[in-house]
Amino acid sequence: MSRFITMARTALPAVPVVNQLPGVRKAPVSGFQGLSRSGEPAPVDPQHVAAYARVCGFTHGDTLPVSYPHLLSFDLQMSIMADQQFPWPAIGTVHLENALTSYRPIGMDEVLAASVEVGAPRGHAKGTLLDFVTTVHSGSELVWESTSTYLSRGRTDLPVVPGLNLPAPPAGTVTWDLPGDLGRRYGGVSGDLNPIHLYPLTARALGFKRQIVHGMWTKARCLAAIENRLPDAVRVEVAFKKPVFLPGSVRFGLEGDRDGWVFALTRPTDGAPHLVGATHAL
Repeated sequence: MSRFITMARTALPAVPVVNQLPGVRKAPVSGFQGLSRSGEPAPVDPQHVAAYARVCGFTHGDTLPVSYPHLLSFDLQMSIMADQQFPWPAIGTVHLENALTSYRPIGMDEVLAASVEVGAPRGHAKGTLLDFVTTVHSGSELVWESTSTYLSRGRTDLPVVPGLNLPAPPAGTVTWDLPGDLGRRYGGVSGDLNPIHLYPLTARALGFKRQIVHGMWTKARCLAAIENRLPDAVRVEVAFKKPVFLPGSVRFGLEGDRDGWVFALTRPTDGAPHLVGATHAL
């Protein structure tokens, strides 16, 4: 129930009139210095990992899929976005980039604790960038971290900063057909039940012609395709480009080797990129 309450609290600041009510009204942007949240250490849930592996295409083994720890951060990120001291509404915020670093394989028998913090905003040509930095510890050891960069659209006076410098996307060679319920399936596992991912009607209410798949699913699916070719210690950077509408098809392309892969999901009709990514061995 607490997750649904948090999701509702993230939506209310986007509702005119309601967003000015006490308890809903957001703090002004000026003076924002950052927020953080930390979760309690908890053992890995093998059933949850198995469900994630199934929906994303990973082999379910003795270690976590390399992108799985992102799920440990979702509730913490939503808690920050729902906070009145966080000036920007969550609804309408766009996930632009994600960079994760896995320092070693994480075993299924480990106890993990995640923390998330967001600092001062950065400028973008279309609005404001917010970097949510997640760290995951096993005991006192940092085993995984990531930075999720979100765009809040609107005017800003902040200096514009460049995004990730990624190679040109390789041409797609394999086609993946994605079913219409994929957003609901991934949302059920990840906890991200944003209406844009669920049904045509809920997506149209927020400006999309029909539902779109989660960006982090597209990253996970690409990594699942090369999971046996990744080094034990790796950094993976992706930029999310055009949305992937459901149902639909994408083409997966890959170049490189174990020291560094470049991959992409592109639109079959014209090759326009949905996602561009690269891996770097540590």
